[in-house]
Amino acid sequence: MKTNHHTKGELRMQTNRYTTLLAIALAIFMVFLAVPAISQDKPADTMQIVREKLRADKKLFIAEYMQFTESEAKGFWPVYDVYQKEISGLGDRFLAMIKEYEQKYSTMSNEEAKKILGDYLTFEEDYLKLVKTYLPLFNDVLSGKKVAKYYQLENKIKMVVYYELAENIPLI
Repeated sequence: MKTNHHTKGELRMQTNRYTTLLAIALAIFMVFLAVPAISQDKPADTMQIVREKLRADKKLFIAEYMQFTESEAKGFWPVYDVYQKEISGLGDRFLAMIKEYEQKYSTMSNEEAKKILGDYLTFEEDYLKLVKTYLPLFNDVLSGKKVAKYYQLENKIKMVVYYELAENIPLI
């Protein structure tokens, strides 16, 4: 019979990891909300600096949580960097959909609602296709368990961001 005995230190470390995860996800969410305001008031390079900082924080979080060996890290980070660039491109599309919805939600026609929903579903399909495309690349450099762990971390961050968005986006 297996028991779950955790030391106070292990529980504190796990709590700190989840707190860090939440902080990263909330920061990403805040960047999505802040893009229109920042782009109107400050130069475009300011937003780029904020995004780079968030990417670095996320990368640090992934590194800490995954605890790669030297050889795993050597294979993982190049794949991760390219993957994150593609994810970022999808994030830009997602942000554009949110902006469109924000502009139209109070006066949205049935056709506009159908278009936005269609765009969202296409976005989700493209996201899933990207995740599937990179799975064999990650499997080439990490064990199956480590790849699953990494995908769990990515999914947790995504779900926290989605939760925050859902809480703040009004219904039609």
